[in-house]
Amino acid sequence: MIISIPKEIKESEYRVAIVPAGVAALASAGHTVLVEAGAGIGSAITDDEYRAAGAEVCAADAVWQRPGLVVKVKEPRPAEYRWFRDGLAIFTFFHLAADHGLADELLKTGVTAIAYETVVEADGTIPILAPMSEVAGRLAVIAGSRHLMRPYGGRGVLLPGVPGVEPGRVVILGAGVVGMNALKMAVGLGATVTVIDARVAALRRIDDLYGGRVTTLVSNPFNIDKAAAEADLLIGAVHVPGARTPTLITRQTVSRMKKGSVVVDVSVDQGGCIETIRPTTHSAPTYEVDGVIHYGVANMPGAVPRTSTFALTNATLPFIKTIAGNGLEAALSMNPALKKGVNVHKGRVTHPAVAKSLNKKCEPLE
Repeated sequence: MIISIPKEIKESEYRVAIVPAGVAALASAGHTVLVEAGAGIGSAITDDEYRAAGAEVCAADAVWQRPGLVVKVKEPRPAEYRWFRDGLAIFTFFHLAADHGLADELLKTGVTAIAYETVVEADGTIPILAPMSEVAGRLAVIAGSRHLMRPYGGRGVLLPGVPGVEPGRVVILGAGVVGMNALKMAVGLGATVTVIDARVAALRRIDDLYGGRVTTLVSNPFNIDKAAAEADLLIGAVHVPGARTPTLITRQTVSRMKKGSVVVDVSVDQGGCIETIRPTTHSAPTYEVDGVIHYGVANMPGAVPRTSTFALTNATLPFIKTIAGNGLEAALSMNPALKKGVNVHKGRVTHPAVAKSLNKKCEPLE
């Protein structure tokens, strides 16, 4: 199979979809790997490294025109829609619930869209999203603590505090992969931390791990509003595979938060769990609503591309090898988790949660 790796063109996106070791594994199995010139520069990977691993380094038109499978990091941008055609398969993060325009283009052109974020194993784990969620959860605390500093618009709180001065208060909505990694960072810094989740079992696990050092609350409007009003840093870490993220923090709640407090909504690429959030970029990461600093960068792991690229390849390569070695149709038949990743196929929406979010009919794969 011909597998193509385009250069990412989303603003401030420095990751690349595969590392040289992944290229070598595919090339040694007899597959052709096309890498767009300069695709790895942001992750400190040179074209020569890709060539040495067995890739063909070429221009964008060859990368998009020749493949059986395009592997990316982020969703295709409008400038890339011109390459869409019937029979093309793209494997990447899509987040279609929050991007109706992209969904319409995929449906119109017959592209098969396999979304990293809806590849779900039988035990409920999301193997490709997980490493990026680990990165984003840790970065959420780092970014939030930075923007709490007065020069960045915050109220001037040091999360760990100092002897004789209370630490900052961090509230985390969601105890999934993002939330647990944010928790690890916040506790490590010495902040006062509250985690809110609807699953008592998840909260019980946190209590067992942290021995009462973390406050856990069951998710309901009363608990959420009260905790948000006390927070210096509020982190949105809610995810429903394929679906638009439910709104947990309303505009009214934001208006009651401390002036100069910070919200970091990691779920912004699925619509966000904070009503006042909107996507931002690494070059302009924040804006203010009612005196509250909002951080809505939709590709947070792109800020640490070297780490993120290697972690992403570790997760995607087994699935890429399955597709390349068996063909797409057979790969989907033999791998139920990969089959769940198909959001759009030949002009049809095939994932129930995506279809509901797009207000489209769901036509599951046979």
